[in-house]
Amino acid sequence: MVDALRRLSLVASSPAPLLPPLLLSPQLKIPRKLPVDAASSSLAFPPGRFARLKVHAVVAEDDKPKWWEKTPGPNMIDVNSTEEFIHALSEAGDKLVIVEFYGTWCASCRALYPRLCKTVVEHPEILFIKVNFDENKPMCKRLNVRVLPYFHFYRGADGLLESFSCSLAKFQKIKDAIKLHNTDRCSIGPPVGVGDVDLYGATTPQEKPAEAASR
Repeated sequence: MVDALRRLSLVASSPAPLLPPLLLSPQLKIPRKLPVDAASSSLAFPPGRFARLKVHAVVAEDDKPKWWEKTPGPNMIDVNSTEEFIHALSEAGDKLVIVEFYGTWCASCRALYPRLCKTVVEHPEILFIKVNFDENKPMCKRLNVRVLPYFHFYRGADGLLESFSCSLAKFQKIKDAIKLHNTDRCSIGPPVGVGDVDLYGATTPQEKPAEAASR
């Protein structure tokens, strides 16, 4: 009887068996619940990736031409000096030449420009010249440009035919002037350009900021 009780006590006091070696293997992945912050951070992009994307986006934006830099055809050119302006008029021969005086800051100039570009495509026989007012102020003042956008119409020996300010709402003025002056004819004599206007005068006109035409 005593031996039987002793055997029972030994069985009850024996330690629990160890886990099999396989369950204790370092290769076993034991799932555990991550905190909310840790889970969200583990799904986030590396910190440098968005910075690189942002830099690329800025570069792409800077690569796009500004609105005044877009040229719809070879019959529209930019002139950047008085010499270039006079040369362009003399080289145009008997073509109708339309000169647009504009400012990069001018909202009316920007609003009108797409319509003007469309007209350039529609009339490949006309030469369109763009003059940046801020980069050619002395010349623009001598040509009596006070409001932007402003337009001059020249043709061969006839010189300056017409000049006026215009906005998008009044674009019909430009179409009417083209219809009037863009006729089949031949001028007698060489192109006179700006005529008697002295674009190289020693006296600088009084500086006044140009105004934008009302829309």
